[in-house]
Amino acid sequence: MRRNVAILGSTGSIGTTALRVLARQRERFVVTALAAHSNSRLLAEQVGACHPRFVGLVAPNGMATDAAWRTGASVLVDAATRDDVDIVLNAVVGVAGMDATLAALEAGKRVALANKESLVVAGALAIAACARTGGEIVPVDSEHSAILQCLGARGASGTSVAKDVRRLIITASGGPFREWKADRIGAATLAEALNHPTWTMGRKITVDSATLANKALEVIEAHFLFGLPYDRIDVVVHPQSIVHSMVEFVDGSVLAQVGVPSMELPILYALTHPDRLVDADIPRFDPVAASPLTFEPVRLDAFPALRLGIEAGRAGGVAPAVFNAANEAAVALFLDGRIPFGEIGRGIERALAQVSGASAPTRDDLMDADRRARAVVGENR
Repeated sequence: MRRNVAILGSTGSIGTTALRVLARQRERFVVTALAAHSNSRLLAEQVGACHPRFVGLVAPNGMATDAAWRTGASVLVDAATRDDVDIVLNAVVGVAGMDATLAALEAGKRVALANKESLVVAGALAIAACARTGGEIVPVDSEHSAILQCLGARGASGTSVAKDVRRLIITASGGPFREWKADRIGAATLAEALNHPTWTMGRKITVDSATLANKALEVIEAHFLFGLPYDRIDVVVHPQSIVHSMVEFVDGSVLAQVGVPSMELPILYALTHPDRLVDADIPRFDPVAASPLTFEPVRLDAFPALRLGIEAGRAGGVAPAVFNAANEAAVALFLDGRIPFGEIGRGIERALAQVSGASAPTRDDLMDADRRARAVVGENR
């Protein structure tokens, strides 16, 4: 039986990759709903290719759209909660994707989650929704997909693996500034920050990879996905991006998931977990060609965003939401040419120092902290 899929953020990097994967798996999946932010041209091409029943555009920006399309901020939640949708692939960038994740989980759906901010900001709410409704989170990020594959049946949404697992080891490419000195990193240009050595991604995520803020978000996400405390989640630099993450078990055994650096495999696995489908378009892995594989410690002094994000995760409450909002705001300013690269980390630090809130926050508490953090970063800019 074919399963119906809604893709949120369909015109972004992950969304377009997902559509390529699904085009090869038409016997198993049907694209039932598409929702995008503002790229009406590309969305129209996607609609012509897969003919979904629901099409939504968050921000038409005055451009003409098909009269049958839904528009406005509600389209992400509308697509995610449709009765004819089995799986929601959330590829929205930023906290804008959070409400759709929570709504889909409340509706008892599987969420193939590429929107890590959903868990960073509202992880406790998402896990509680899974427990209440039977909703399921299956990660799309290659690092978390790797951990899930290593854990097997232990890795169900919200299930603690603390009894069997000593630690998770999340790998990082190191980004374009892996070998740069800290003072040089602070003066990096936009072109340099967007020149990722391994992955082709959207601009915001690419900058996050350059600051290693992305890795902090992944550590927080792993904490909620797998129920491990932060002192049992490590980050190690692996420039080749072949080992996507590792799991060390209590008996000393270490399992790693390896493969070519392509998002197609984790996307397909998030749709089929725990089963696997043949995909002849994924290149065969050649361990000889991939060698040598090297690992390095993370330089926390050179990448303060990683340190600040992990500290926010440990603090809990609204702190992860503050970290995420401050990072989003600072990266937007950097992309607009309004602040230097080094100011991203300083803006995050100011927001974390100035914004506090409830230790067990509601959604409204989290959104209030988000708003205040963005205001701190935007002061005098």
